[in-house]
Amino acid sequence: MQPPFPDQQVSRQALKGILQQRSILGGLEVFHRALGDIFQITLPGFRPIVFAGPEANRFVLVTHRQDFLWRVNDDPVVRLLRHGVLIEDGEAHDRLREQMNPSLHRHALQTYVPEMVQFTDQITDKWQENRTLDMLVEMRKIALLTLVGTLFDVDLTPHLNRLFPHILKTLKYISPGTWLIWPQAPRLGYKRSLKEMDAYLYNIITARRDSNAHQNDLLSSMVNDSDLNNDLIRDQLLTMLIAGHDTSTALLAWSLYLLGTHPSVMARLQIEVDDTLEGIQPNAENISRLIYLSQVIKETLRLYPPIHAGNRVAATDLEYKDYAIPAGSRIMYSIYLTHRHPDYWSDPSQFEPDRFAPGSHNTPKSYTYLPFGGGPRNCIGSAYAQVEAKVILARLIQKFNFTLVQPKVHTFMGATLEPRPGVLMQVETRQR
Repeated sequence: MQPPFPDQQVSRQALKGILQQRSILGGLEVFHRALGDIFQITLPGFRPIVFAGPEANRFVLVTHRQDFLWRVNDDPVVRLLRHGVLIEDGEAHDRLREQMNPSLHRHALQTYVPEMVQFTDQITDKWQENRTLDMLVEMRKIALLTLVGTLFDVDLTPHLNRLFPHILKTLKYISPGTWLIWPQAPRLGYKRSLKEMDAYLYNIITARRDSNAHQNDLLSSMVNDSDLNNDLIRDQLLTMLIAGHDTSTALLAWSLYLLGTHPSVMARLQIEVDDTLEGIQPNAENISRLIYLSQVIKETLRLYPPIHAGNRVAATDLEYKDYAIPAGSRIMYSIYLTHRHPDYWSDPSQFEPDRFAPGSHNTPKSYTYLPFGGGPRNCIGSAYAQVEAKVILARLIQKFNFTLVQPKVHTFMGATLEPRPGVLMQVETRQR
């Protein structure tokens, strides 16, 4: 039988939910409550089957993962990233991932921590006392400098202001839009930005080849691999640059927003940071002892996973719980709905970092918590993202007090799940 789809009454309720939350996610929550853990959206030209919950996630990510394709050739993300590791299938993906893994291994991450602190300070040293800043913008600057500086061993600083609008335009190119229901819709206004991004990446690839460097960063390891030409290296660099910095930006911005709306959590976090760091900069050893900060990050990822849904295409006819999934069907497994599933989370809409406390009886069931996906193809940069978030947040909390100026935000489904219109905060240097 076919997966259930919303009738007119449920559709009206979903529209009300969208208007109330100012987000499509409000509509998905209505569909989930009314139809269960599998349902189909029926829009003209866009009819994805939506999965939620651990059983569905395991079906897509583990038991039948070979029956689903990542690559959807009509999507702008494929036109942009071409053969990036994120959208390759089968052996092509496995070869790229194996080649990139060493630069993202936990042992390599320890060497990146000083630079993460450096780039955080570089941006925050420009903050003026008691000025209101948009943390969504500021965290993006830090995330961009950090990713390019650590993984590519290139200082983006001289190009940051020039490339910043082009990076935002590139993100908009792959954000949900008309192309979902009209894949061949004209994409006007993007050509220059995409050209600027390509020019920058090809320039740093050429420069690294000319230098004959044998460093251990990601860019050098790819340049030194005879199987990778400049085009394929460009695809991996752009994948890491776009996907890597944007997810970190969202995580950092949402973390600061939640801390701003929960002052008791912020106060407890300040005590932990002060007592653990003892006035010195975050380093590979002391950040491992910031247990409560880890809990805050995990709970932020639960409530606002930067990648709120995974997309696949059924490569063959499948069946899930008596529901037919024809070959060619677009599948969306909703991380957002799973993370707020009332069957698996108590008070799922509440920000409660202690649910991730060591020894807590609320330990998440398998595949109910997957901010970085799950199974063999979980996010290649998951360890990097978590270390980066700890270092940057620890440094920010160590140096500043933050006061949320605009407490009302809504979720925006861009390339990642963002707080809109931004996270406006007044910053003040801390006096310990």
